This record gives sequence, C-alpha cells and structure tokens, in this order.
Amino acid sequence: MPRSDPGMTEPYDAIILGGGAAGLMCAAIAGQRGRRVLVLEKAEQAGKKILISGGGRCNFTNIHTAPDRYLSANPHFAKSALSRYTPQDFIALVDAHGIAWHEKTLGQLFCDGSSKQIVAMLLEQCAKGGTQVLCDQDVTSVSHADGTYTVTSNGTLMTARSLVIATGGPSIPKMGASGYAYELARQFGLKVVEPRPALVPLTLGGEDVLFRDLSGVSAPVDAICGKARFHEAALFTHRGLSGPAILQISSYWRPGDMVEIDFLPGRPRGWLRETKRTAPRSTVRGLLKDALPDRLAATLADRLGHDADLQNLSDKVLDAAEERLARWPFCPNGTEGLAKAEVTSGGISTAELSSRTMEAKRVPGLFAIGEAVDVTGWLGGYNFQWAWASGWAAAQEI
Repeated sequence: MPRSDPGMTEPYDAIILGGGAAGLMCAAIAGQRGRRVLVLEKAEQAGKKILISGGGRCNFTNIHTAPDRYLSANPHFAKSALSRYTPQDFIALVDAHGIAWHEKTLGQLFCDGSSKQIVAMLLEQCAKGGTQVLCDQDVTSVSHADGTYTVTSNGTLMTARSLVIATGGPSIPKMGASGYAYELARQFGLKVVEPRPALVPLTLGGEDVLFRDLSGVSAPVDAICGKARFHEAALFTHRGLSGPAILQISSYWRPGDMVEIDFLPGRPRGWLRETKRTAPRSTVRGLLKDALPDRLAATLADRLGHDADLQNLSDKVLDAAEERLARWPFCPNGTEGLAKAEVTSGGISTAELSSRTMEAKRVPGLFAIGEAVDVTGWLGGYNFQWAWASGWAAAQEI
C-alpha cells in the first residue's frame, strides 16, 4: 500500500500498545534515542493504573528490589533487566523532575504529593523524545508481514518495524484492563503461562467462616504458605483474609493449599512454659488480650479452649497451644479474583523472550514488557520497578 494512502500514516520505528508504566517508560527512552515512536492507549488518559496506585501517591519503586522478589516460571529471567535499570536510576529521574518522595516501610518509596506527578513526568519524557501518545484508541487489527507491523486503530492504518506489547494484565478490569496481551501473543505463536489473580484477598469458607465475624480487625502477623513467609499486617474481612501479609502470600497460594498464620511472631519456642514459670496465674486468654486486638484474642482463646491458669495446664497442652498460635491453619476456598487483584501472575512466557531485550526469539521486532510478561513482583513497588526496567531494556533494542 503506498504511503500516500489517506488512511495510513508515515511508518514508525516502533508502535507501543499500552500507555501504562512499562509502555510510557519504553516510549520515553526509545524516543530520546532518536526513534520515531507511537503509543496507542485505549483509555481516555495514559497511566490510569499509576494514578490509583499507592492510594494516589504511587509506590513507584522499592529500594530492596532483587530478582528473588519476583515470581516467574523462570526465576532468572528478570535478572538482566533489573540489574541494568535499578531503583536508583528511577529515583534519579524522579529527583531530576523535582518530585518529592519518602520511604514508607520495607523500602517502599511514595510521592509526597500525587501519583499524577509520575504520569506527568513520563509524558514529559515522551515529549522530550518526540514520542506521540494517542489515547481513546480502539485497536481492531494487528498484522506482520515483510518485516513490518501494521496496526489499525480508530480506522487508521499505522506501520512500524517494531511492535511492543505493553497492555498489562487483566487485573482491575474496571480500569479497562483486559487479556489483550495474551490474545496478541497467541496470534504470533507465543506461549502464555496461565494468568491468575495475584496480590489479592483470599476468601474463607467451611469452619474458617467463623473468622469472618472479625471483619475489620487487623494485626501484625506472619503469613506462611509453603516456604514463603511474610511479616506484615493481616486484615479480617467479611469475605475472608486481606491486608499486606495476605496479599503477599496470595501470589504463592494455589487452590487446595493451606495458609498458616503466626499470630504472635517473634515469640521464642517454649514461651508459654516460661510464662507458666514466671507468672503461673496468667491465662492464655489474658496473654492473647495483651498482645492482640480484643475480638481476635477472644476468638482465638475460644477456639483453643484453655481458660484455666497456666499453672493448671500441662506443658504438653501449652506446647500444643503455642504451636497452634504459631501456625494457625486456614484453608482458603478461593480469592476475590481479578476485580480485586493488584496484579496478574502468569502471562507471556519468558521462554519466548530474550531476557536482555524483551524481544520475541522467534518473531523479530515483537517485544513484550511489564505486567504482560510472566514476571510478578511482591507488593510494595516491585511491579513498577519491573515495568521501568523491562521498558528500558526493550527501548535499548528498538
């Protein structure tokens, strides 16, 4: 088709599908490298997920970023990109734009002001490189022939030698999220690791349903699933369990798995026996009430059923109570799904991509970055850092 066709634009070096964190980062860097880049975003504005993140203050990175804080079928895949674009690199960009920030807890960095500042910064970086960002775009077809990608959006044909899939995962569909990245991947013959909700509240049924009566009660705990263990707050809800500790452990949970809660983390083994020796007239109920919110303490004490003074309980009984409190078992019957999931685990298989460039090994010029890829970070800024790092890596190759 000749370039003079009125329904077709001049060719681009790269068309990026998705104007979220990864897409905007890739576009900004590639544009500043002299590439002619176009971003197509289906929402009415770019960076919508960035805007709602961190309670509107955008938890934009985590200073403790390391590959072992990411889940993937290939745990080594993220190493290359994360090592070449670090939290310090993004912090330097934030600082250069005069955006004030603070560390909250566990290495999580937030804007002092608003997440709007991060979106404005990324758009400014795109403008600096001459990158076009078009919103309200309805992409109806994508094809590839003779080394050229053709994208039809809002009735206009656009071509480029590279195509970047940066449309994220299907978590938070009310924000317009979808599984479009996976459809495109399959169209080009790329395998997809089954996507599922991650960083998501867990639901309880059966005997555990009694704990729903504690809705609104929160306490610092250790949440345990298999070898994974997180020390943060857990929150009881009218549907089950939530809070940072639970969101973290949910990424490791599979249907049928047990989640165990240590309600008194940090207590040394044998602490109940020692308390029996030093304060024999104490009760388990009283000790729990000293350490935990009243309603939670009462519920745990009722379930344990030991209301006598410690001096009247055998060491064997105390050891069993201590063990139960340290690994209280819950059997979730599901999650609250993609609607409540902060991110999607799974995605475009890392086996299909170069870990250095994020380019598809068997489809030249096709890239996948950010949440669309089977790399999922912990709660607390890790997924943003993956977006920045993977976007940066792809931009070096475009």
